[in-house]
Formats: sequence, C-alpha cells, structure tokens
Amino acid sequence: MRKAMRPTNSLQSVIELPQQPLAAPSEPKVISPTTPVWTDNKSHFIMRYLRYFVFITKHGTYIDGFAGPQEECETESWSAKLVLGSEPRWMRHFHLCDLKRSQVALLEHLKAVQPSRDSEGKKIARDISIYHGDFNQKVDEILANSQITDKEATFCLLDQRTFECDWATVEKLARFKKTGHKIELFYFLANSWIDRALSGQKDLERLVKWWGRDDYTLLRNMSPQKRRDALVNRFRTELNYASVKPWPIYERESRGKIMYYMIHATDHPEAPTQMSRAYRNTLLPLETMRQLELELVGDSKGPSSQVQPVLPDKSERSA
Repeated sequence: MRKAMRPTNSLQSVIELPQQPLAAPSEPKVISPTTPVWTDNKSHFIMRYLRYFVFITKHGTYIDGFAGPQEECETESWSAKLVLGSEPRWMRHFHLCDLKRSQVALLEHLKAVQPSRDSEGKKIARDISIYHGDFNQKVDEILANSQITDKEATFCLLDQRTFECDWATVEKLARFKKTGHKIELFYFLANSWIDRALSGQKDLERLVKWWGRDDYTLLRNMSPQKRRDALVNRFRTELNYASVKPWPIYERESRGKIMYYMIHATDHPEAPTQMSRAYRNTLLPLETMRQLELELVGDSKGPSSQVQPVLPDKSERSA
C-alpha cells in the first residue's frame, strides 16, 4: 500500500476544486487532494467521512434517499452497508429509502443481520427504519418520524442515478432545521453522461422537478465546469450553506474522465476539513481509535495546517 501524499505549498495538486466566486462568502480552506477517488471507491469515501463525522459528534442521524446498492449483485461497495458497519457505532438513527421492491428487500435483510454489540462487546443503541417508495414523496414522512432536533447532527446522502431527486426535496432537507447546524447534504451530480441524458430525456416535467425551475434548458449549453458551478452556487445562495464543495469521482485509478461529482453542502466548521481528509485517505487502511483521537483533536485546534485549494486552470476559468 503506497503512502498518502501530503501536499505542501510548493506541491501542485492534481485534484482541482472550483474557484470561489468573488461575491460569495469565503470557503473554508482545506488541503487539496493529490490522489483521485474513482467510482469503485465512492462508497468507501462516504463511509470514511461519516466515520470522522461521528467521531466528532459522538451521535447522529443518517438519511439515505436512494439507499439500495447501485448493482444488486454487488454489495461490498454499498454505502448503506459500509456506513452501518463502520466503527465506532455511535450513529444512532438510520432512515433508508428506495423505490424498487427488490432494493427494499435487500435493505430489510441488511437491517436483520446487524449485530447487537460492537467489536468491544458493548450494546449498540440504534434504530433503523426502512421506507419503500419515491424519496421525493417519502421525505416529509421521514423527517416527521426522524425526531431530528436542532442539536442533532444529521447527514443525508442523495445518491441519485441522474435526475431522480427533486430540487424541492433538497430544499426541504436544507430548511428543515430552524436553528443549529443544517442537515449536511452529499448530492450526486452526473457529469460524463449528463449531456446525453439531458438531450434524451423525454419526460420534461422530470427535468423541471429535478432542476427546480423551467430554465433547465440552459444547462445543455454549459460546459461541465459551468454546470457544476451553477449547481454549487445554488446550494450556497438559495439554500444558504456556508461551504459547498464538489468532489470529483473518476472513471478509473489512472485519473480518467470525471464520471460525477459528489457535492458536499454543510455549515459545520469542521466538516470541510474532514471531507478533505476522507477523500485523501479513502484507499488507506482505517485509522485506529487512538489515532483518530489524536488526529481529529489536533485538527480542531485551528486551520494552521491547511492550504488553499488549487484554483482551476485557465481553460476551466474561461469555459
């Protein structure tokens, strides 16, 4: 296993995060990663971040709107399975939803085989709720049943295939809490096939619901970078998230084309740093509890170890 590369001020990052618009609030500084995450490891990236998330919060609620495995025959890279199995098992409440009956059956089986005690023999205090249906129609029920307080650390994964998640659903999640930290969102934005999908989509009402406005046609004439930035800007300006970063997921280890972005929207001051840490560490062995305690406590002292994300190159800025 190769060692993690630690970027310094003199090291050119190979993962480019988009330039912050001048009029927007300043994004928290993070270390720009130097190694990519590709599609086969996306679920491990999600699990890694949530491990850091729960280590800091010591509790939490997890919502997964499209929770079944992407491929029903392949469950080892299944986000819900990895998150449920991650230790420490301090995440207390899980709400898992899927439209397909076969996926719901897999979720029910996953719930049934969960252990009652962790690796140290301690009883696991958690509840898992499974929902069968369209997440856009189930989100109100899930939020009502979740008993999420303003102090409850909450993370929602919106790992849609392309256009399945309505913008109205995103708005409900973002505005659910009245005080405290907003529900963190991890939102899937297709990239490599979205031009083809936009052109081939026959159900235009689906596009209106997905984009939340009837000007979705503008997306067809945008470059991938401008389309990405347009959505990032909506999370910032319309939903008022303090930090919104699109993390690229590549086709293969050799840094092929960007298949999609996982857009992380949060207003927790520690979250951007830990998401950057998760991206950089996705392929490395999991840290021990003692190592996490030392590293995460050290991170919380201040941003002195962080560097500014590398800006896009000239071709991207002029696209």
